Amino acid sequence: MASIIRPSLLAQLRAAPLSRRVFSTRSLPTIGSCSNPSRRPAIRSHGEPASLAARSSILPHSVGFHATPARPILPPLPQRIQGTTNEAQPIVEHSATEGGYHWAFERIIAVTLVPLTVAPFAAGSMHPVIDAALCATIIIHSHIGFDAMITDYLPKKRVPKTRKLFEWGLRAGTLVVAVGLYEFETNDVGLTEAISRIWHA
Repeated sequence: MASIIRPSLLAQLRAAPLSRRVFSTRSLPTIGSCSNPSRRPAIRSHGEPASLAARSSILPHSVGFHATPARPILPPLPQRIQGTTNEAQPIVEHSATEGGYHWAFERIIAVTLVPLTVAPFAAGSMHPVIDAALCATIIIHSHIGFDAMITDYLPKKRVPKTRKLFEWGLRAGTLVVAVGLYEFETNDVGLTEAISRIWHA
């Protein structure tokens, strides 16, 4: 940019007050736009404006770098209002399986992945039972994680059809992965043996 724009214009823009530069919406004059030589400000040899009059003549042409309005990336989800303002808020029935038990089960699955991942490689033996347990734990852990994402970002009250579509898509994907890992465990070398061969290849 320094080779394209005149250094004098950059110096004049830098010398202009900040409030005029930020809130101005008029564009900076291009090279050769000032056809009248008498209106061009006199420039010193080192690139600074010769007078305050020359400096103030280019203030209305400052570039408004922060004048672009902010726009949302995605449109908001559809809004739904159920009932009236005089109706009481219904009390949601709590379930331990969806609260504390569910949270504890997620933590147990996550912690179980650590020894199941390290044990086959640390012991040097690829036992099929440990391999099967590792595959099952990975599938459950992945399903729970993706299901939590669907619950957080696709509320049932606002997008019920999309929520149902993603839920069934997740179930189908989990089933396909489970069948694929089962076939790989029974008819091939298994997950841990495959990882070991790739690592030592």
